[in-house]
Amino acid sequence: MTTSESHKKLSRKRFEKELVKLQIELSHLQSWVKASGARIVVVFEGRDAAGKGGVIKRIADRVSPRVFRTVALPVPSDREKTQLYFQRYMAHMPAAGEVILFDRSWYNRSGVEHVMGFCTQAEYDRFLREAPSFERYLVDDGIILIKYFLDVSREVQEKRFRERATDPRKHWKLSPMDLESWARWWEYTAAYDRMISETDTDFAPWYRVLSDDKRAARLNCISHMLEHIPYERVPWKMPKLPKMRSRRKGMPKEVTFSRTVPQRF
Repeated sequence: MTTSESHKKLSRKRFEKELVKLQIELSHLQSWVKASGARIVVVFEGRDAAGKGGVIKRIADRVSPRVFRTVALPVPSDREKTQLYFQRYMAHMPAAGEVILFDRSWYNRSGVEHVMGFCTQAEYDRFLREAPSFERYLVDDGIILIKYFLDVSREVQEKRFRERATDPRKHWKLSPMDLESWARWWEYTAAYDRMISETDTDFAPWYRVLSDDKRAARLNCISHMLEHIPYERVPWKMPKLPKMRSRRKGMPKEVTFSRTVPQRF
């Protein structure tokens, strides 16, 4: 897969203007999820430095972390390695009134685990056979499942890696595994191509997000997600601010602290 489509990059001013509109809609979505008891799972996959975290951050910025929960699992423990492969992901599935944002997911097996040799060929083949059945189970149980693949070009991925290497604020984003993904671009291309081919179903389709332009990718992905969830606006009544009670005799006029952070700014 390539990201050959090109266009003028979105300005920051327009991005921020459109983002506010989408975040208002996300707040309406949140109200509907809580009122209806809906359960939603959104999977974000893609190449390293494609911008998965940036999209998730903009979704979660203005909503409650108790409703929109981000799941980014670390390397499995020795115990988890002996469990059923999908078991540790099941523990993070939503209860009523929750939206789960998977920053990478069970598709690790068909990506990094396969390319880097962290699983056997038999485990990889079995995963590709079983993933559609696993997702069918989720959907049949009433979960709204949406899957995104953020697709970045080689040129832009290299540019982002170099920015991470020179900016101390981004050093944490650059790991040896990230660099190895750059060296193995074509192996990952083949792995992702087979993954999409074998797990793109009518009940749980893949949606490609062109992400060379980060700002446009964020807006496109969020607006698409909102369009694919059948939410309705829930009437909201402005609560009245209660009358403040009087201070009783003996109550302190303010909280007393022994230490205060210096006001340097």
